[in-house]
Formats: sequence, C-alpha cells, structure tokens
Amino acid sequence: MSNPRPTIKVMLMCDNVITENITGKNSLIGIFESINAKQFPVVHPSLCVYISFTEALGKYDFRLELISIENKEPVYPGSAIMDLESSDITAYYNLVFRLNMLKFERPGKYEFRLLANGEICEIKTLNVKIS
Repeated sequence: MSNPRPTIKVMLMCDNVITENITGKNSLIGIFESINAKQFPVVHPSLCVYISFTEALGKYDFRLELISIENKEPVYPGSAIMDLESSDITAYYNLVFRLNMLKFERPGKYEFRLLANGEICEIKTLNVKIS
C-alpha cells in the first residue's frame, strides 16, 4: 500500500526563511511571484521555497525541481530536502528549500515542482521577466 499524497496548504517563494530556534516558528522574508531582470542570462543569488503540508502518513522523500515551461529543461534539477516519517495524518509539517545562484537563460515562465516519493504533489509558477 502506498502512502497518501500529502495535502499542500502553502507553497511560497521568498528571499529568506528564518526559523526561531525555541518555538520553531518561521518568518518568511520578501515573498514574491516573479523575478525582474534588466538583461539575460540572469543569475538570481538566493531564494527559498517554503512549503507547509498535512495529511502525510508513512515515509516520504521530498524533492524540488525547477523547470522551464517553454522547453521543459531543468534550471535546478532538484535534490532531496528531507526524509520524513509521519505517524499522525493530522500533523502539519514545513519544508524549506534554499536555492542559490539560479541561472535563467531567458525570460519566461518556470515551474517549481514538489515531488513526494517521486510523484508531483504541487506546482508553483515563477515568472521571470525583463524589468
């Protein structure tokens, strides 16, 4: 029997995520939906993708990919961020992916794809454009 697909409550792009050590609370700094560039190619120095989810039960391997919608080429091929094991389907969990030095060859629409155990469970579009 396979694990249930987690229900994604929030998937946001931001400049930084700060996690308080004592409480575990997250502060998201500079939430955005698009990147503006004066010329291409452009390198975006740092961004975070924050994800909050529930309805997970069992073991999960989470992976984040970033691809160009136009040509399906990866900008960021993805890597496992965490192995998670949940015994409480009602619990909430947070993931933070920190991506550095992302290079965009051209303006366009891109997709962040969150995979849980190899299956896409959420997609978030990022618009990269000339300012």
